Amino acid sequence: MNIVIMGCGRVGATLALGLEQHGHSVAVIDVDVNAFRRLGPDFQGRTVKGVGFDRDVLVKAGIKDADGFAAVSNGDNSNILAARVVREEFGLDNVVARIYDHGRAEIYERLGIPAIATVRWAAVQVMSRLVKTSVEPVWRDPSGATVVLAPRFHPGWVGMSIGAIAKAARGRAVTMLRLGQGIIPDDAVLLQDGDVLYLSLSVEDVAATLARLAAAPEQA
Repeated sequence: MNIVIMGCGRVGATLALGLEQHGHSVAVIDVDVNAFRRLGPDFQGRTVKGVGFDRDVLVKAGIKDADGFAAVSNGDNSNILAARVVREEFGLDNVVARIYDHGRAEIYERLGIPAIATVRWAAVQVMSRLVKTSVEPVWRDPSGATVVLAPRFHPGWVGMSIGAIAKAARGRAVTMLRLGQGIIPDDAVLLQDGDVLYLSLSVEDVAATLARLAAAPEQA
């Protein structure tokens, strides 16, 4: 995948290096060229000086050929503006914006702009949203036998009940984010587009479950 990142602070640099280690092409935008030092001498991606909501800067960073965009600078307004420009001007839906204000993050999620508030943010979470084949556990029990993660679903699972999905996944639904609001769903609740469902799984079942949910139900 080709990923463009706005912001080369600790978060952006960690994300860029992590994506590159996973074999993805990365371009990083920052207004301060000194920030690129955080990437180290072995970084093979592109660095572009400028603001991430400037169309010319985005084009120079390769946004027209990008598969994903992450706005992780230190400014909420800049991140939201950049995310909107990328979605509305370049038609890229796979965007993530870091928002310090949790309340604002929920508002923007309701407007269709994926936002991750700092209180529940980590580089691996942004990576798992950008790169759909990369899913990192959000919790692992001390023995290492079970995990909680938010798998990526094939669109065919939308409209199916949480109970049916949990059964197919050989796990249990723990909680769910819908329009930025956390809920504990019962088995009758239907999965909607945009829901983030957290499942508790046995470590032994993770690989098979991720593959099953990434495929259409009839192919699972």
